[in-house]
Amino acid sequence: MDALQEQMRTGKMTSKQLTQKYFDRIKAVDKSGPMLNAVIEVNPDALAIAAQMDAERKAGKLRGPLHGIPVLIKDNINTGDKMMTTAGALALEGNRADKDAFIIARLREAGAVLLGKTNLSEWANFRSSRSTSGWSSRGGQTRNPFALNRNPSGSSSGSGAAVSANLCAVAIGTETNGSIISPASSCGVVGLKPTVGLWSRQGIIPISATQDTAGPMTRTVKDAAYLLGACIGVDGNDGVTAASQGKAQKDYAMYCKTDALKGKRIGIEKSYLTGHEAVVALYKQAIEILKAQGAEVIEVELLKLTRPLGQPSFVVLQYEFKDGVNAYLRTANAKVKTLAKVIAFNKANEAKAMPYFKQETLELCESKKDLQETEYVEALKKSISARQIIDELMKTNNLHAICSTSSGFPTCIDQVNGDYGSGFSFSSPAALAGYPHITVPMGHYMGLPAGFSFMASAWQEAEVIGLAYAYEQASRKRMAPEFRGSV
Repeated sequence: MDALQEQMRTGKMTSKQLTQKYFDRIKAVDKSGPMLNAVIEVNPDALAIAAQMDAERKAGKLRGPLHGIPVLIKDNINTGDKMMTTAGALALEGNRADKDAFIIARLREAGAVLLGKTNLSEWANFRSSRSTSGWSSRGGQTRNPFALNRNPSGSSSGSGAAVSANLCAVAIGTETNGSIISPASSCGVVGLKPTVGLWSRQGIIPISATQDTAGPMTRTVKDAAYLLGACIGVDGNDGVTAASQGKAQKDYAMYCKTDALKGKRIGIEKSYLTGHEAVVALYKQAIEILKAQGAEVIEVELLKLTRPLGQPSFVVLQYEFKDGVNAYLRTANAKVKTLAKVIAFNKANEAKAMPYFKQETLELCESKKDLQETEYVEALKKSISARQIIDELMKTNNLHAICSTSSGFPTCIDQVNGDYGSGFSFSSPAALAGYPHITVPMGHYMGLPAGFSFMASAWQEAEVIGLAYAYEQASRKRMAPEFRGSV
């Protein structure tokens, strides 16, 4: 964003011209040519917003680093404008929110230009156990810009692909478990999942009140820091944000220093030192870069400790999804008002709504009762014990952060069998705990990217941003996608 701000400051380009350039690129790259299909809808008001920001700049009013910057928003986040908010579901087509989600209002206050909405894995990848990431019944299949037969991963598929392909300056995704980190890794960009409560979830179609958060998806760590700071704030409509008081900061970019790794103790996830030889080779190179920048590394086995918590977490998500979606639909402008009605709509429109996979996850959620059930209460207690596990591991080893391969190389799109794993995924520990996690490009194999993760305890965004920035500047592993047909 610094380069774009400099062009606008010197008069080489206006926000309106920049916005039009992104519209032209979306038309050339997303809707024709490679056909990425990352953008589900463009904002008809974007050029007018950009013109307003240009007028303010000319009058000497600058709102901050996002002033005049075009941003794409995942299509499960309310925008109180002419665009729909559908979570990619045909059942929610026509849902136009009466007002912005809290973080969107903060974006507008920061001077950002809402460029459009991005496609996603339908219902944020919580519809079926055999789903294909990046596919939604409203938006179709998003493709990976590095190889069009490869999956961009989910559920923030469109946001990751759009940032990678330079369809916007920055984007916003959401995550319950891996939905920012995994697509960022698979699309060769930076993804930051904040501590749950740093950003409000008001106005976002939910999965889990315990694990959900939105977060930045960008091409650089510094841009993620700018975007993170712009959207923080205590929101009376999302009680968890109260915990951020005294812990949130307005300026996270100030921690982007090249020497941030010097003297730091970094835990290295031991289990990923074996596996796919190309991923392991990149991982070992990343570890050597940490050492070269003055960090001390200590092998740890966090995944072994948190893996048993996966099933309790899934139980929590089932209960909270039903509760949260019903609450959202109750006041939304959608034609369906309950999860049961969504399920019925999909059955009545099966050919269009469920051509590749069904909705057994939605049906499982609907079968659950309320949040007073013993099954839910006990599962929640187990799931959030990830916080104690991480905190104790970091305290015992005197760690500033824990690092790992974020995920493996992008897998192929498979609408017959659904998603299949790469053998690497480091999303769950931070997701279960609600802790901060950032991924940075780690390198490429046969032209396909993989990411390198930094995570820490609650409210340690400044720490992980600084460490990730120092690694990013020392490694310089990000590369532009080539839109190859297949790999």
